[in-house]
Amino acid sequence: MTTIDIISTDTSTFDDRANEIGPVLAVNAHRHDRDGTFVSEAYDALRDAGLLKAAVPLELGGDGATIRELAGLQRTLGHYCGATALASAMHQHVTCFTAWRYRRGMPGAEATLRRIADEQIVLVSTGGGDFTHPAGEAIAVDGGYRVSGRKRFVSQSTGGTVMSTMFPFSDPDRGMRVLNMAVPLAAEGVSVADNWDVLGMRGTASDDVVLTDVFVPQERVLADRPYGVIDPPLQVIASIGFSIISGAYLGVAEAAYAEALKAAARHPDDPSAQRTIGLMRNKLRVASWALDGALTILGDDPTPSYEGFLAVMAAKAEVARAGVEVCDLAMQVAGGGAFFKGSIIERCYRDIRAAAFHPLTPEATLLAAGKDALGVSAD
Repeated sequence: MTTIDIISTDTSTFDDRANEIGPVLAVNAHRHDRDGTFVSEAYDALRDAGLLKAAVPLELGGDGATIRELAGLQRTLGHYCGATALASAMHQHVTCFTAWRYRRGMPGAEATLRRIADEQIVLVSTGGGDFTHPAGEAIAVDGGYRVSGRKRFVSQSTGGTVMSTMFPFSDPDRGMRVLNMAVPLAAEGVSVADNWDVLGMRGTASDDVVLTDVFVPQERVLADRPYGVIDPPLQVIASIGFSIISGAYLGVAEAAYAEALKAAARHPDDPSAQRTIGLMRNKLRVASWALDGALTILGDDPTPSYEGFLAVMAAKAEVARAGVEVCDLAMQVAGGGAFFKGSIIERCYRDIRAAAFHPLTPEATLLAAGKDALGVSAD
């Protein structure tokens, strides 16, 4: 693997461990991309390295990784396999938010974190597809709720244990609400659609998950929020989640840059190659600075903040835009060989496109920033 000279950062133990298992990810990445199958060997390696419990607090048996360290971890994994970096980012951000809930004494958080530390179970998220207007329906019954609906983009669907998801609930007194719930993927009425056949990130197993009249006990309801609003809890969830996810995409773009650098090194005196490499390097540096700045605003233990949320969204948009541009340029620098299946650049070229589909999209981010600047309600 070529050293990626983008911006100086301190080497962390998480990066070291990610680099140690990186060859396992890299050697299997093309096969899973070609076949559209889950990156199972990568998850075995993540477990063996103890990285699935990285975000669990130290006193509960984990490593106590910060949001910044998790973003860096996923960034390093992205150098080897974008699908592994993105899929496992979903587990990492749900675990990180569960640790946030644990520090505030919220129910159920400690038990979940202990299971992650002891068993290295995998947490799955449907929040990106649901966000403020989740799909499906929750109906109140004795002891909890019955939920039904189809959830899209459920990464790790074939390797997950518990799904963190959201359902709309029509409360007779308070109107439409959103219930955050923890649903075991093995629960009766839960099925995986096996329909993930897409352009990029093919190894993430982001299949639809269908819930049909699934009973969710009251103790598995983690939050009761207003419908259609980026309220304080969602500000924290999204800020943590998309900081870590942005790290994964930045790693994908850097992998394409590293391959382009190898190609350009064969003709180091070519002014066209020099300029293009310089352009790619600068775009990655600016994207890295944007993510670093958002992480600084966020801090290690964020409080709800719409400002912090917008900062993370701006960084994510910058990573998405720069990532696409860098992967396009990498293919130009490397030439026709990069157009073939099996090329790292070709895979990165497709994988990076997924960055634009996470909420808020880059265009929606501009709209939100403009509304905030003009004092217009974000609801």
